Amino acid sequence: MRVVIAGAGSVGRSIARELLHNEHTVLLIDKDADEARVTKVPDAIWLAGDACEISSLQEAGLADCEVVVAATGDDKVNLVVSLLAKTEFGVPRTVARVNNPKNEWMFDESWGVDIAVSTPRLMTALVEEAVSVGDLVRIFEFQQGHATMVEITLPADNPYVGRRVGDISFPADTVLAGIIRDQRPISPGPDDALEALDELLFLTTADAEGDLEDMMRPGRPRRGHPDPS
Repeated sequence: MRVVIAGAGSVGRSIARELLHNEHTVLLIDKDADEARVTKVPDAIWLAGDACEISSLQEAGLADCEVVVAATGDDKVNLVVSLLAKTEFGVPRTVARVNNPKNEWMFDESWGVDIAVSTPRLMTALVEEAVSVGDLVRIFEFQQGHATMVEITLPADNPYVGRRVGDISFPADTVLAGIIRDQRPISPGPDDALEALDELLFLTTADAEGDLEDMMRPGRPRRGHPDPS
């Protein structure tokens, strides 16, 4: 897979290293693509230029790449790069970094963004996931398709502890994608039984999250909603 990354700061370089390790072809665009930066990711192709200029993107060969990653520290730049990648070059997949959570609402299909990655929101979700038992935690939102990944750690008193996966009816548009048990991932089959403190990973939709939360937290009010009693 050929990937173009706009922004060669610490985030962009880290992404590039991982992709190169997985044997993908990576081109980094950065205004400050000097020798010092190039030596930090020597296996990548480097282009010194402004990723907001069509001429730079043409030189980078965006029309021939599968993915564009807008990873700069400037949300305006990341939006412009994503929009140009989609509208001018027809790139199949765009991933954009969100630096300021207040700007998240703009990172959608209207700006050419397929997947928006908000580091502050992701870190918050990971913190919640680490300390929450019995609460539904949104881990990730897939911009394209409006699907989400959510996690819940099953408390010992949950009514589904001991139940077979095949005997449980989850809400519509909801799939149990994985179980983490004793720090090991499990691909759940219909005969697997849920155990206390299992971390359940679901693929679902924003509309179905409430039903899933009600199902997995019976008798408890949803977070952000007062107890009716």
